[in-house]
Amino acid sequence: MIRVKNPLRGIRVSDESHRVTTFELFFDLVFVFAFTQVTGFMAHAHSALGILQAMIILGILWWSWVAYAWLANQTHVDEGIVRLGMGVTMTAMFVVALVIPESFDDLEGGLSGPIVLAIAYFVVRIMHLLLYVAAAGGDRALRRQVIRTSLAMFVGSTLIIAGSVVGGQWQLWLWLAGLIADIILTYVTSIGGDWRLYSAAHWAERHGLVVILALGESVVAIGVGAADLPVSVPVLGGAVLGISLSICLWWLYFDVVALAAERILAQKKDVARTTLGTEAYTYLHLVLIAGIVISALGVEEVLASVDSVGAFGLFGAAALFGGTSLYLAGHAAFWRRVGGTWPPSRLGVATLLLALTPVGATVPPLGALAIVVSIIVTLVTFETVLYADRRRAVRTAHDKAR
Repeated sequence: MIRVKNPLRGIRVSDESHRVTTFELFFDLVFVFAFTQVTGFMAHAHSALGILQAMIILGILWWSWVAYAWLANQTHVDEGIVRLGMGVTMTAMFVVALVIPESFDDLEGGLSGPIVLAIAYFVVRIMHLLLYVAAAGGDRALRRQVIRTSLAMFVGSTLIIAGSVVGGQWQLWLWLAGLIADIILTYVTSIGGDWRLYSAAHWAERHGLVVILALGESVVAIGVGAADLPVSVPVLGGAVLGISLSICLWWLYFDVVALAAERILAQKKDVARTTLGTEAYTYLHLVLIAGIVISALGVEEVLASVDSVGAFGLFGAAALFGGTSLYLAGHAAFWRRVGGTWPPSRLGVATLLLALTPVGATVPPLGALAIVVSIIVTLVTFETVLYADRRRAVRTAHDKAR
């Protein structure tokens, strides 16, 4: 009799040919909902404190997502016990997303929102630790690396759970301290360590997809902002401008930058590759995602008051101009780490948008959006024309590599 290996235990280590699986795309659907909840949280809070709280939540979501991106590069997550563990994680992450509206302001009755979120997040991190140890297989150095970096997870999660129990103002600072501790300790215990990044293509594609998810939230924000308004010329104008902004943000990342960065990452080996993958993607992509989510809040604010001829106000302008500026600054830092140079056009436009924030606050909402879109369209056009030869070379090289 032929004995068949138990499929539930099947763990297959990845290689350079590994690509994103449909199960990973399915896993990401939870984060689509979560990003929407974060934007809704900021819109409801409508304050600088609310944005700070939302960025802490976004950091928790990001740290959850990126941990499993590393796991998915190590092994095929759509097979065996890892698939089952990822299913448990999806459930826990959905709970995290579900209670985001109550994460800092618990509603009367029922369970405590902050405590539920903290416990569900802890489940997500514990599952990641267990699955990564299993996925390491016979790689003892990797297992030691996973266990060493688990210190960051336990310190961060403990502070977040403590904050949810204490509540009040202490919750904000303990959650912030927990997230910062996790981020710093992960970096300290990881750089120069024994992590594996087997597939550069998978890694780049995985992060490209999460950028798409965030951009999808910016599209949703257009619909949410105009949902209760009758169709009119201002509403249609705001929708066109909002979609145009989303297209331009997509263009700035995917037209050349993502392709060139993937090629550079593929040329790196061993520690050099994992270090670049950690710094440029695990850390700096959080800036890109935060910029998109905050700018989406600005677009939603515009559409919610698109008929107004009064001043947009500082809150909406800071979100729209500041979020777009943060996105461009993240691009500049990302390319500095990957390509070795600062892109002057993107740094310049990021600075210009910040400088124009007070102007955006004094004009009508639709006018503020038109200013941002005009600037970003000009940037896209300028770079496309100025770097036409370089752009063509990057895209041709990428097509040949595939």
